Amino acid sequence: MPDIGKNIVGVVLGCNNYEIVDLGVMVPAAKILQTAVEQRVDAIGLSGLITPSLEEMEHVAKEMERLKLDLPLLIGGATTSRQHTAIKIAPHYSQTTVHVLDASRAVGVVAKLLDSDQKSDFDTENRELQAELREVYGRRTRKPLVSYEEARSNRLKIDWDAETLPRPSILGRQVDTDQSLEELVPYIDWTFFFTAWELKGRFPKVLDHPRYGQAARELYANAQALLERIVKDGLLSAKAAWGLWPAHSEDDDIVLFNDEARQDELVRFPMLRQQEAKPDDSMPHRSLADFVAPAESGQTDFVGAFAVNAGIGVDAMVARYEADHDDYNAIMTKALADRLAEAYAELLHERVRRIWGFGHDERLTKDDLVAERYRGIRPAFGYPACPDHTLRGVQWDLLQAETQAGLRLTETYAAVPTAAASGIYLAHPQARYFAVGRLGRDQVVSYAERTGMSLQEAERWLKPNLGYEP
Repeated sequence: MPDIGKNIVGVVLGCNNYEIVDLGVMVPAAKILQTAVEQRVDAIGLSGLITPSLEEMEHVAKEMERLKLDLPLLIGGATTSRQHTAIKIAPHYSQTTVHVLDASRAVGVVAKLLDSDQKSDFDTENRELQAELREVYGRRTRKPLVSYEEARSNRLKIDWDAETLPRPSILGRQVDTDQSLEELVPYIDWTFFFTAWELKGRFPKVLDHPRYGQAARELYANAQALLERIVKDGLLSAKAAWGLWPAHSEDDDIVLFNDEARQDELVRFPMLRQQEAKPDDSMPHRSLADFVAPAESGQTDFVGAFAVNAGIGVDAMVARYEADHDDYNAIMTKALADRLAEAYAELLHERVRRIWGFGHDERLTKDDLVAERYRGIRPAFGYPACPDHTLRGVQWDLLQAETQAGLRLTETYAAVPTAAASGIYLAHPQARYFAVGRLGRDQVVSYAERTGMSLQEAERWLKPNLGYEP
Protein backbone atom coordinates (compact mmCIF):
# COMPACT_ATOMS: atom_id res chain seq x y z
CA MET A 1 0.00 0.00 0.00
CA PRO A 2 2.50 2.62 -1.05
CA ASP A 3 0.08 5.55 -1.10
CA ILE A 4 -3.06 4.55 0.82
CA GLY A 5 -1.62 5.73 4.14
CA LYS A 6 -0.17 8.83 2.49
CA ASN A 7 -3.56 9.67 0.96
CA ILE A 8 -5.32 9.18 4.29
CA VAL A 9 -2.84 11.53 5.95
CA GLY A 10 -3.50 14.08 3.21
CA VAL A 11 -7.27 13.83 3.63
CA VAL A 12 -7.07 14.09 7.43
CA LEU A 13 -4.79 17.14 7.28
CA GLY A 14 -6.94 18.69 4.57
CA CYS A 15 -10.02 18.28 6.73
CA ASN A 16 -8.16 20.23 9.41
CA ASN A 17 -7.55 23.17 7.07
CA TYR A 18 -3.99 22.32 6.06
CA GLU A 19 -3.12 22.67 2.39
CA ILE A 20 -1.40 19.56 1.02
CA VAL A 21 0.92 19.33 -1.99
CA ASP A 22 0.79 15.64 -2.95
CA LEU A 23 3.55 14.70 -5.41
CA GLY A 24 2.50 11.05 -5.65
CA VAL A 25 4.76 8.01 -5.25
CA MET A 26 8.38 7.25 -6.20
CA VAL A 27 9.25 10.95 -6.45
CA PRO A 28 12.96 11.91 -6.76
CA ALA A 29 14.48 13.91 -3.91
CA ALA A 30 15.30 16.81 -6.22
CA LYS A 31 11.64 17.24 -7.18
CA ILE A 32 10.48 17.03 -3.57
CA LEU A 33 12.89 19.72 -2.42
CA GLN A 34 12.41 21.95 -5.45
CA THR A 35 8.65 21.88 -4.93
CA ALA A 36 9.07 22.57 -1.21
CA VAL A 37 11.10 25.69 -1.97
CA GLU A 38 8.87 26.91 -4.80
CA GLN A 39 5.64 26.35 -2.86
CA ARG A 40 7.17 27.72 0.37
CA VAL A 41 5.80 24.82 2.38
CA ASP A 42 5.86 24.63 6.17
CA ALA A 43 6.91 20.97 6.43
CA ILE A 44 7.94 18.00 4.29
CA GLY A 45 6.45 14.54 4.76
CA LEU A 46 7.92 11.32 3.35
CA SER A 47 6.25 7.90 3.24
CA GLY A 48 8.04 4.61 2.61
CA LEU A 49 6.73 1.15 1.74
CA ILE A 50 9.80 -0.90 0.76
CA THR A 51 13.37 -1.03 2.02
CA PRO A 52 15.02 1.04 -0.78
CA SER A 53 12.78 3.98 0.13
CA LEU A 54 14.48 4.10 3.54
CA GLU A 55 17.80 4.93 1.91
CA GLU A 56 16.08 7.57 -0.22
CA MET A 57 14.73 9.18 2.96
CA GLU A 58 18.28 9.42 4.29
CA HIS A 59 19.28 11.08 1.01
CA VAL A 60 16.45 13.62 1.32
CA ALA A 61 17.55 14.46 4.88
CA LYS A 62 21.15 14.96 3.75
CA GLU A 63 20.01 17.18 0.88
CA MET A 64 17.82 19.26 3.21
CA GLU A 65 20.86 19.81 5.43
CA ARG A 66 23.07 20.67 2.43
CA LEU A 67 20.51 23.21 1.22
CA LYS A 68 20.19 24.64 4.76
CA LEU A 69 16.41 24.20 4.79
CA ASP A 70 14.61 25.13 7.99
CA LEU A 71 11.60 22.82 7.70
CA PRO A 72 10.37 19.95 9.88
CA LEU A 73 10.76 16.55 8.23
CA LEU A 74 7.97 14.04 8.90
CA ILE A 75 8.61 10.33 8.33
CA GLY A 76 5.94 7.62 8.00
CA GLY A 77 5.00 4.48 6.10
CA ALA A 78 5.00 0.72 6.41
CA THR A 79 8.77 0.17 6.53
CA THR A 80 9.56 3.08 8.86
CA SER A 81 9.76 3.20 12.63
CA ARG A 82 10.73 5.54 15.45
CA GLN A 83 13.96 3.57 15.79
CA HIS A 84 14.95 3.80 12.13
CA THR A 85 14.07 7.50 11.99
CA ALA A 86 16.19 8.21 15.07
CA ILE A 87 19.16 6.10 14.02
CA LYS A 88 19.37 6.48 10.25
CA ILE A 89 17.58 9.69 9.24
CA ALA A 90 17.56 12.28 12.04
CA PRO A 91 21.38 12.41 12.44
CA HIS A 92 21.69 13.71 8.87
CA TYR A 93 19.43 16.75 9.42
CA SER A 94 19.88 19.37 12.12
CA GLN A 95 16.26 20.49 12.09
CA THR A 96 13.31 18.59 13.55
CA THR A 97 12.88 15.06 12.14
CA VAL A 98 9.96 13.17 13.60
CA HIS A 99 8.39 9.77 12.98
CA VAL A 100 4.59 9.94 12.66
CA LEU A 101 3.04 6.61 13.56
CA ASP A 102 -0.26 7.06 11.73
CA ALA A 103 -2.67 9.58 10.21
CA SER A 104 -4.57 10.03 13.46
CA ARG A 105 -1.44 11.56 15.00
CA ALA A 106 -0.39 13.62 12.00
CA VAL A 107 -2.67 16.55 12.84
CA GLY A 108 -1.37 16.84 16.40
CA VAL A 109 2.27 16.60 15.29
CA VAL A 110 1.87 19.20 12.56
CA ALA A 111 -0.05 21.52 14.89
CA LYS A 112 2.77 21.43 17.45
CA LEU A 113 5.49 21.89 14.84
CA LEU A 114 3.79 24.96 13.37
CA ASP A 115 2.89 26.54 16.72
CA SER A 116 5.71 28.78 17.96
CA ASP A 117 4.61 28.24 21.58
CA GLN A 118 4.69 24.41 21.34
CA LYS A 119 7.42 23.70 18.82
CA SER A 120 10.42 24.12 21.13
CA ASP A 121 9.15 21.75 23.83
CA PHE A 122 8.00 19.20 21.24
CA ASP A 123 11.35 19.33 19.45
CA THR A 124 13.29 18.90 22.72
CA GLU A 125 11.18 15.91 23.75
CA ASN A 126 11.54 14.35 20.30
CA ARG A 127 15.33 14.76 20.29
CA GLU A 128 15.63 13.25 23.78
CA LEU A 129 13.58 10.23 22.69
CA GLN A 130 15.70 9.78 19.58
CA ALA A 131 18.92 9.99 21.58
CA GLU A 132 17.60 7.25 23.89
CA LEU A 133 16.66 5.07 20.91
CA ARG A 134 20.15 5.49 19.45
CA GLU A 135 21.68 4.42 22.76
CA VAL A 136 19.47 1.30 22.92
CA TYR A 137 20.40 0.50 19.31
CA GLY A 138 24.07 0.98 20.10
CA ARG A 139 23.83 -1.59 22.90
CA ARG A 140 22.05 -4.05 20.62
CA THR A 141 24.58 -3.72 17.81
CA ARG A 142 27.35 -4.47 20.29
CA LYS A 143 25.90 -7.96 20.66
CA PRO A 144 28.20 -10.39 18.86
CA LEU A 145 27.80 -11.92 15.44
CA VAL A 146 29.23 -15.34 14.70
CA SER A 147 31.29 -15.81 11.55
CA TYR A 148 29.46 -16.79 8.40
CA GLU A 149 31.32 -20.11 8.46
CA GLU A 150 30.12 -20.80 12.01
CA ALA A 151 26.55 -19.85 11.07
CA ARG A 152 26.58 -22.24 8.12
CA SER A 153 27.92 -25.02 10.32
CA ASN A 154 25.01 -24.40 12.69
CA ARG A 155 22.34 -24.63 9.98
CA LEU A 156 18.99 -26.31 10.66
CA LYS A 157 19.61 -30.05 10.52
CA ILE A 158 16.98 -32.09 8.67
CA ASP A 159 17.28 -35.84 8.24
CA TRP A 160 16.62 -35.92 4.51
CA ASP A 161 17.15 -39.69 4.33
CA ALA A 162 14.02 -40.07 6.44
CA GLU A 163 11.99 -37.74 4.24
CA THR A 164 9.45 -38.68 1.59
CA LEU A 165 9.18 -35.56 -0.52
CA PRO A 166 5.84 -35.03 -2.28
CA ARG A 167 5.84 -34.62 -6.05
CA PRO A 168 3.51 -32.01 -7.58
CA SER A 169 1.06 -33.26 -10.21
CA ILE A 170 1.79 -30.17 -12.35
CA LEU A 171 5.27 -28.79 -13.05
CA GLY A 172 6.49 -25.69 -14.85
CA ARG A 173 5.10 -22.20 -15.26
CA GLN A 174 1.31 -21.73 -15.21
CA VAL A 175 -0.90 -18.72 -15.87
CA ASP A 176 -4.33 -17.90 -14.46
CA THR A 177 -5.78 -15.30 -16.79
CA ASP A 178 -9.23 -14.53 -15.39
CA GLN A 179 -9.60 -15.25 -11.69
CA SER A 180 -13.14 -14.85 -10.37
CA LEU A 181 -13.29 -12.02 -7.83
CA GLU A 182 -16.33 -13.61 -6.25
CA GLU A 183 -14.19 -16.63 -5.38
CA LEU A 184 -11.64 -14.36 -3.69
CA VAL A 185 -14.05 -12.54 -1.38
CA PRO A 186 -14.26 -15.30 1.29
CA TYR A 187 -10.45 -15.26 1.55
CA ILE A 188 -10.19 -11.56 2.42
CA ASP A 189 -8.52 -10.87 5.75
CA TRP A 190 -10.50 -7.84 6.90
CA THR A 191 -8.19 -7.15 9.86
CA PHE A 192 -5.59 -5.64 7.53
CA PHE A 193 -8.27 -3.65 5.71
CA PHE A 194 -9.02 -1.81 8.94
CA THR A 195 -5.30 -1.48 9.67
CA ALA A 196 -4.93 0.38 6.37
CA TRP A 197 -7.52 2.85 7.67
CA GLU A 198 -5.68 2.99 11.00
CA LEU A 199 -8.47 1.32 12.92
CA LYS A 200 -6.38 -1.24 14.76
CA GLY A 201 -7.94 -4.44 16.06
CA ARG A 202 -8.76 -7.94 14.89
CA PHE A 203 -11.81 -8.42 12.72
CA PRO A 204 -14.67 -8.82 13.65
CA LYS A 205 -13.92 -7.56 17.18
CA VAL A 206 -12.86 -4.20 15.75
CA LEU A 207 -16.52 -3.60 14.83
CA ASP A 208 -17.35 -3.45 18.55
CA HIS A 209 -14.34 -1.44 19.64
CA PRO A 210 -15.41 0.86 22.51
CA ARG A 211 -13.82 3.93 20.94
CA TYR A 212 -14.14 3.55 17.18
CA GLY A 213 -16.49 0.59 16.69
CA GLN A 214 -19.17 2.76 15.10
CA ALA A 215 -16.68 4.20 12.60
CA ALA A 216 -15.46 0.67 11.85
CA ARG A 217 -19.00 -0.57 11.21
CA GLU A 218 -19.71 2.33 8.87
CA LEU A 219 -16.43 1.74 7.03
CA TYR A 220 -17.17 -1.98 6.73
CA ALA A 221 -20.67 -1.34 5.38
CA ASN A 222 -19.30 1.06 2.77
CA ALA A 223 -16.56 -1.41 1.84
CA GLN A 224 -19.08 -4.21 1.40
CA ALA A 225 -21.23 -2.05 -0.86
CA LEU A 226 -18.30 -1.01 -3.06
CA LEU A 227 -16.90 -4.56 -3.13
CA GLU A 228 -20.26 -5.93 -4.24
CA ARG A 229 -20.34 -3.39 -7.06
CA ILE A 230 -16.75 -4.20 -8.08
CA VAL A 231 -17.55 -7.92 -8.29
CA LYS A 232 -20.97 -7.58 -9.90
CA ASP A 233 -19.92 -5.06 -12.54
CA GLY A 234 -16.46 -6.51 -13.16
CA LEU A 235 -14.76 -3.21 -12.37
CA LEU A 236 -11.51 -4.96 -11.43
CA SER A 237 -9.93 -8.16 -12.66
CA ALA A 238 -7.18 -10.45 -11.44
CA LYS A 239 -4.64 -12.83 -12.90
CA ALA A 240 -1.50 -14.64 -11.82
CA ALA A 241 1.66 -16.37 -12.96
CA TRP A 242 2.91 -19.24 -10.84
CA GLY A 243 4.74 -22.53 -11.07
CA LEU A 244 6.50 -25.46 -9.41
CA TRP A 245 9.91 -26.80 -10.39
CA PRO A 246 12.38 -29.53 -9.34
CA ALA A 247 14.90 -27.99 -6.96
CA HIS A 248 17.67 -28.51 -4.48
CA SER A 249 19.85 -26.37 -2.27
CA GLU A 250 23.57 -25.77 -2.76
CA ASP A 251 25.02 -24.31 0.43
CA ASP A 252 22.83 -21.21 0.86
CA ASP A 253 21.45 -21.09 -2.70
CA ILE A 254 18.08 -22.47 -3.78
CA VAL A 255 18.42 -23.81 -7.32
CA LEU A 256 15.48 -24.55 -9.63
CA PHE A 257 15.71 -26.89 -12.64
CA ASN A 258 13.79 -27.53 -15.85
CA ASP A 259 14.03 -31.31 -15.37
CA GLU A 260 13.65 -33.77 -12.52
CA ALA A 261 17.13 -35.14 -13.20
CA ARG A 262 18.30 -31.66 -12.12
CA GLN A 263 20.71 -31.26 -15.02
CA ASP A 264 19.25 -28.14 -16.68
CA GLU A 265 19.51 -25.25 -14.18
CA LEU A 266 16.73 -22.71 -14.57
CA VAL A 267 17.33 -20.06 -11.91
CA ARG A 268 19.20 -19.65 -8.65
CA PHE A 269 18.01 -17.76 -5.58
CA PRO A 270 20.91 -16.92 -3.21
CA MET A 271 19.64 -16.85 0.37
CA LEU A 272 20.93 -15.18 3.52
CA ARG A 273 21.58 -16.79 6.90
CA GLN A 274 21.18 -15.57 10.47
CA GLN A 275 24.46 -14.55 12.10
CA GLU A 276 23.50 -13.09 15.45
CA ALA A 277 24.84 -15.20 18.33
CA LYS A 278 22.19 -17.51 19.79
CA PRO A 279 21.54 -17.68 23.54
CA ASP A 280 21.20 -21.46 23.26
CA ASP A 281 23.61 -23.71 21.36
CA SER A 282 20.68 -25.89 20.29
CA MET A 283 19.16 -23.01 18.29
CA PRO A 284 20.15 -23.06 14.59
CA HIS A 285 21.19 -20.13 12.42
CA ARG A 286 18.44 -20.36 9.83
CA SER A 287 18.36 -19.77 6.09
CA LEU A 288 15.45 -20.45 3.76
CA ALA A 289 17.82 -22.76 1.89
CA ASP A 290 17.68 -25.11 4.91
CA PHE A 291 14.11 -26.06 4.00
CA VAL A 292 15.08 -27.41 0.55
CA ALA A 293 16.78 -30.80 0.15
CA PRO A 294 20.51 -30.35 -0.54
CA ALA A 295 22.03 -31.69 -3.74
CA GLU A 296 24.08 -34.28 -1.84
CA SER A 297 20.93 -35.81 -0.30
CA GLY A 298 20.03 -37.38 -3.65
CA GLN A 299 16.42 -36.32 -3.08
CA THR A 300 14.41 -34.48 -5.71
CA ASP A 301 12.71 -31.61 -3.97
CA PHE A 302 10.43 -28.95 -5.47
CA VAL A 303 10.09 -25.19 -5.04
CA GLY A 304 7.41 -22.84 -6.35
CA ALA A 305 7.01 -19.17 -7.14
CA PHE A 306 4.02 -16.91 -7.72
CA ALA A 307 2.97 -13.37 -8.58
CA VAL A 308 -0.69 -12.32 -8.38
CA ASN A 309 -2.23 -9.13 -9.69
CA ALA A 310 -5.60 -7.85 -8.47
CA GLY A 311 -5.03 -4.28 -9.58
CA ILE A 312 -6.25 -4.45 -13.18
CA GLY A 313 -8.71 -1.57 -13.49
CA VAL A 314 -7.76 0.18 -10.25
CA ASP A 315 -6.23 3.25 -11.90
CA ALA A 316 -9.35 3.86 -13.99
CA MET A 317 -11.65 3.55 -10.96
CA VAL A 318 -9.47 5.81 -8.83
CA ALA A 319 -9.24 8.40 -11.62
CA ARG A 320 -13.04 8.57 -11.87
CA TYR A 321 -13.42 9.09 -8.14
CA GLU A 322 -10.65 11.67 -8.00
CA ALA A 323 -12.23 13.56 -10.91
CA ASP A 324 -15.36 13.79 -8.74
CA HIS A 325 -13.20 14.88 -5.75
CA ASP A 326 -14.26 11.69 -3.97
CA ASP A 327 -11.08 10.91 -2.02
CA TYR A 328 -12.90 8.49 0.26
CA ASN A 329 -13.90 6.04 -2.46
CA ALA A 330 -10.60 6.49 -4.28
CA ILE A 331 -8.78 5.31 -1.15
CA MET A 332 -11.40 2.62 -0.55
CA THR A 333 -10.85 1.22 -4.05
CA LYS A 334 -7.10 0.90 -3.47
CA ALA A 335 -7.61 -0.69 -0.05
CA LEU A 336 -10.05 -3.28 -1.43
CA ALA A 337 -7.77 -4.09 -4.36
CA ASP A 338 -4.90 -4.72 -1.93
CA ARG A 339 -7.10 -7.06 0.11
CA LEU A 340 -8.16 -8.91 -3.03
CA ALA A 341 -4.51 -9.40 -3.98
CA GLU A 342 -3.70 -10.94 -0.59
CA ALA A 343 -6.86 -13.05 -0.81
CA TYR A 344 -5.73 -14.27 -4.23
CA ALA A 345 -2.34 -15.23 -2.78
CA GLU A 346 -4.10 -17.22 -0.04
CA LEU A 347 -6.43 -19.01 -2.46
CA LEU A 348 -3.63 -19.79 -4.90
CA HIS A 349 -1.46 -21.22 -2.12
CA GLU A 350 -4.34 -23.48 -1.13
CA ARG A 351 -4.61 -24.76 -4.71
CA VAL A 352 -0.86 -25.27 -4.92
CA ARG A 353 -0.78 -27.32 -1.71
CA ARG A 354 -3.31 -29.68 -3.28
CA ILE A 355 -1.38 -29.88 -6.54
CA TRP A 356 1.73 -30.60 -4.48
CA GLY A 357 -0.02 -33.62 -2.98
CA PHE A 358 -0.17 -32.70 0.70
CA GLY A 359 -3.17 -30.37 0.83
CA HIS A 360 -6.00 -32.72 -0.17
CA ASP A 361 -7.09 -33.43 3.39
CA GLU A 362 -7.05 -29.83 4.60
CA ARG A 363 -10.22 -28.70 6.33
CA LEU A 364 -9.22 -25.19 7.24
CA THR A 365 -11.45 -22.49 8.65
CA LYS A 366 -10.98 -18.80 7.93
CA ASP A 367 -9.19 -18.47 11.29
CA ASP A 368 -6.91 -21.39 10.35
CA LEU A 369 -5.90 -19.63 7.14
CA VAL A 370 -5.24 -16.35 8.93
CA ALA A 371 -3.11 -18.21 11.51
CA GLU A 372 -1.36 -20.14 8.67
CA ARG A 373 -2.17 -23.55 10.17
CA TYR A 374 -1.07 -25.40 7.07
CA ARG A 375 2.08 -26.99 5.77
CA GLY A 376 4.55 -24.77 3.96
CA ILE A 377 5.29 -21.06 3.70
CA ARG A 378 5.34 -18.42 0.95
CA PRO A 379 8.09 -15.93 1.88
CA ALA A 380 8.39 -12.78 -0.22
CA PHE A 381 11.62 -11.15 -1.35
CA GLY A 382 12.25 -7.94 0.54
CA TYR A 383 10.82 -9.32 3.78
CA PRO A 384 12.68 -10.42 6.95
CA ALA A 385 13.65 -13.97 5.90
CA CYS A 386 14.98 -12.83 2.49
CA PRO A 387 15.43 -9.03 2.64
CA ASP A 388 17.03 -8.50 -0.78
CA HIS A 389 14.45 -6.92 -3.10
CA THR A 390 16.56 -7.53 -6.22
CA LEU A 391 15.72 -11.26 -6.18
CA ARG A 392 12.27 -10.22 -7.28
CA GLY A 393 13.81 -9.49 -10.68
CA VAL A 394 14.95 -13.12 -10.96
CA GLN A 395 11.49 -14.24 -9.88
CA TRP A 396 9.80 -11.99 -12.47
CA ASP A 397 11.95 -13.45 -15.25
CA LEU A 398 11.16 -16.99 -14.09
CA LEU A 399 7.42 -16.33 -14.11
CA GLN A 400 7.41 -13.88 -17.04
CA ALA A 401 5.28 -11.89 -14.62
CA GLU A 402 5.13 -8.74 -16.72
CA THR A 403 3.71 -10.36 -19.84
CA GLN A 404 1.75 -13.13 -18.11
CA ALA A 405 0.37 -11.32 -15.05
CA GLY A 406 0.60 -7.67 -16.08
CA LEU A 407 3.02 -6.81 -13.28
CA ARG A 408 6.07 -4.66 -13.91
CA LEU A 409 8.85 -3.80 -11.50
CA THR A 410 10.12 -0.31 -10.74
CA GLU A 411 13.84 0.43 -10.44
CA THR A 412 13.49 -0.29 -6.70
CA TYR A 413 11.73 -3.61 -7.44
CA ALA A 414 8.27 -2.55 -6.30
CA ALA A 415 5.41 -4.17 -8.22
CA VAL A 416 3.06 -2.08 -10.35
CA PRO A 417 0.06 -2.23 -10.03
CA THR A 418 0.56 -2.17 -6.29
CA ALA A 419 -2.43 -4.47 -5.62
CA ALA A 420 -0.12 -7.45 -5.97
CA ALA A 421 1.50 -10.21 -3.95
CA SER A 422 4.45 -12.44 -4.77
CA GLY A 423 6.85 -14.90 -3.24
CA ILE A 424 8.18 -18.43 -3.37
CA TYR A 425 6.61 -21.67 -2.11
CA LEU A 426 8.51 -23.93 0.29
CA ALA A 427 6.77 -27.12 1.37
CA HIS A 428 8.83 -28.78 4.09
CA PRO A 429 6.87 -29.31 7.35
CA GLN A 430 9.61 -27.52 9.32
CA ALA A 431 9.55 -24.46 7.04
CA ARG A 432 8.79 -21.35 9.04
CA TYR A 433 9.13 -17.59 8.83
CA PHE A 434 12.01 -15.86 10.62
CA ALA A 435 14.09 -12.70 10.46
CA VAL A 436 17.63 -12.87 9.09
CA GLY A 437 18.63 -9.94 11.30
CA ARG A 438 22.09 -8.37 11.28
CA LEU A 439 24.65 -9.62 8.81
CA GLY A 440 28.44 -9.71 9.04
CA ARG A 441 30.69 -8.39 6.33
CA ASP A 442 31.95 -11.90 5.57
CA GLN A 443 28.46 -13.04 4.60
CA VAL A 444 27.73 -9.89 2.59
CA VAL A 445 30.98 -10.43 0.63
CA SER A 446 29.87 -14.01 -0.11
CA TYR A 447 26.38 -12.84 -1.03
CA ALA A 448 27.74 -10.22 -3.43
CA GLU A 449 29.80 -12.92 -5.17
CA ARG A 450 26.82 -15.30 -5.36
CA THR A 451 24.48 -12.67 -6.81
CA GLY A 452 27.04 -11.12 -9.15
CA MET A 453 26.77 -7.72 -7.45
CA SER A 454 29.60 -5.51 -6.38
CA LEU A 455 30.10 -5.38 -2.61
CA GLN A 456 28.91 -1.76 -2.61
CA GLU A 457 25.71 -2.68 -4.43
CA ALA A 458 25.00 -5.59 -2.09
CA GLU A 459 25.56 -3.32 0.91
CA ARG A 460 23.15 -0.80 -0.54
CA TRP A 461 20.30 -3.32 -0.91
CA LEU A 462 21.00 -4.95 2.44
CA LYS A 463 21.71 -1.73 4.32
CA PRO A 464 19.01 -2.15 7.03
CA ASN A 465 20.52 -5.56 7.87
CA LEU A 466 24.19 -4.63 7.97
CA GLY A 467 25.84 -5.40 11.29
CA TYR A 468 28.76 -3.13 10.42
CA GLU A 469 29.46 0.27 8.89
CA PRO A 470 30.42 -0.16 5.20
